[in-house]
Amino acid sequence: MAEFGQEFLQWSRDYLQEQYLPKIERCLERLDAEDLWWRPDEASNSVGNLVLHLAGNARQWIVAGVAAREDLRERAAEFAADGGGESEWTGERLLAHLDDALREVDDVLAELDPTALDEPRVIQGMETTVLGAVYHVVEHFAMHTGQILWVTKARSGEGLGFYTEDPDGTIRTHW
Repeated sequence: MAEFGQEFLQWSRDYLQEQYLPKIERCLERLDAEDLWWRPDEASNSVGNLVLHLAGNARQWIVAGVAAREDLRERAAEFAADGGGESEWTGERLLAHLDDALREVDDVLAELDPTALDEPRVIQGMETTVLGAVYHVVEHFAMHTGQILWVTKARSGEGLGFYTEDPDGTIRTHW
């Protein structure tokens, strides 16, 4: 079981750091301030909101929830930000904020004993396990990364160039 747990943790770390973060970075590099904070309607979130939300969620579930550190999340502020006025939330600043959060998460996951994956936790008032918390964060990241990619394509009118296919069918990644 410990070997499986270690593999699960490594895959989780790789998805967050090596799959999702570089794709989000590419998107943030392409979006100007208007597109970064564009919302299709009031019920939807901008790319800027989603990046703040991902950082807050990952810290809350892994750093605070799994590692039992102080929970400093201000969830409502993640969705209230609009990039207007003298907003500090430029694309560069958002990326640094997300990168900092993922480094904290990665540090926790790197040190986590795989035998702790079945330990219970209560996060956001929900009962889960350490494995459930990690799985939640990876799944949550996947969902919102897809939204960020879609908005970036829609606003830029271009593909993101993440993949090419060789004549033999091999897929190559470009991030």
